Amino acid sequence: MKFTKTNLLTRRIASFGIVCLLLIIVACSRNPVTGKKQLNLMGEQQEIALGKQSDPGIVAMFGKYEDETLQNFISSKGKAMGKISHRPNLNYEFKILDSPVVNAFAVPGGYVYFTRGIMAHFNNEAEFAGVLGHEIGHITARHSARQYTNQVLGQLLLIGGMVVSPEFRQFGDVAAQSMGMLFMKFGRDHESESDGLGVNYSTAIGYDAHEMGDFFNTLHRLSTKDGRDPIPTFQSTHPDPLDRYAKVHEHADKAQSKDPKSTYKIGRDSYLRMIDGLVYGEDPRQGYEENGFFYHPELKFQYKLPSKWQMLNTPAQVQMGEPDGKAAMFLSLGQGSTLQEALNNELTENKLTLIEKSNRNVNGLQALAAISEQVGQNQQGQQIKIKVISYFIKYGDLIYKFNGMTYDELFSQFAPVMENSMKSFKKLTDASKINRKPERIKIQKVPSTMTLKQALTRFKVPNNRHEELAILNGMKVLDSVKGGTLIKTVQK
Repeated sequence: MKFTKTNLLTRRIASFGIVCLLLIIVACSRNPVTGKKQLNLMGEQQEIALGKQSDPGIVAMFGKYEDETLQNFISSKGKAMGKISHRPNLNYEFKILDSPVVNAFAVPGGYVYFTRGIMAHFNNEAEFAGVLGHEIGHITARHSARQYTNQVLGQLLLIGGMVVSPEFRQFGDVAAQSMGMLFMKFGRDHESESDGLGVNYSTAIGYDAHEMGDFFNTLHRLSTKDGRDPIPTFQSTHPDPLDRYAKVHEHADKAQSKDPKSTYKIGRDSYLRMIDGLVYGEDPRQGYEENGFFYHPELKFQYKLPSKWQMLNTPAQVQMGEPDGKAAMFLSLGQGSTLQEALNNELTENKLTLIEKSNRNVNGLQALAAISEQVGQNQQGQQIKIKVISYFIKYGDLIYKFNGMTYDELFSQFAPVMENSMKSFKKLTDASKINRKPERIKIQKVPSTMTLKQALTRFKVPNNRHEELAILNGMKVLDSVKGGTLIKTVQK
């Protein structure tokens, strides 16, 4: 979680822009890839506007990973690929998001995003180029725009929908609702088309597209292993990686047969050297959970999490959900220069009716507590009443906002649980919590031929992480590794 006032502004801009773009005229357009006419709610200028207006909110929601070398690499390869694509006129932009989740996605208009999680799991430039081509393929074939057309009248999803139940989504950060389009599932035809385009585009700029197929093995292994790595979102919204593995290799054979004398680049060592030092896994500097507490080393605060609740930490907010979806709580920045102004803005923004409020002292910090409610409808059209308990806490130059919500009939059950968590908010002073460092990719050279397991043991990787590191390296634990080969390890 990286709270800044700029984040709040950019999220509002993104939300407003997408709402405006809902009011567009149905039109037919010609698909740049297939050449066929199709119904589409967006013309090209609307696509460009949507991408441009969505981008600040995406960066604010996930955070941008700052690495000049990697950024220059993805931008140069992306621009080169954009020029030979079916839509060379678009002004493509490529960014690395500060998230450990293994994911890549694109939005209409030429915006392509890679998480540092997926960058960590690529093992050469060619794997990256294949996925890059796949995402550019979604843009050139207008898949996002076509899917948006199909779902424009449906409910947009809140980023944290995995944590909270549908009735509570409207009470999260309003701007986050505009991010729902990023997670729309494409059909198998769209995915197959993008895989083929990924092969063609990466081949056209000189990379061996067979490596793209091999990366699907990594996605499959990630999705089936036990461990701390998240199931990759890239895989969860796509067909079975093993099916795609074979098809991509077929596409690659066909693409390379057109110019059999060419030598196609893989770029293993060059890529591994670029990601040496890349943050791996969760970054504790952005906040982390440990033993039932949430700690934020940079902002220097802590609070107790509701017992057994699920948590999702993003740069914009911390979301917490009761396991059965009966209650939810959010921590984000309040809007306003005073506690009362922050409360007023919250009531207005979410159309809440104030029931009561009172001044509080939370561990030496000035606070304002409030209870409010909203009457609305659930997805079945039935009337429901949601009650909200809020704490606005002044800490330094910022106002932190807790919103806890549940159904009216369950409020007496969950309000004490949420309020106890809010009242535990306090300054973080424990140096051991503040100085927590993230793990980073460390590239090591294997001194002589041995198994990957032997190499990992030599580099002091614990046995219980050998399978995790094998997946990270795109290898099996007992694979033979030649002397002089570079491999990934992790260290703090």
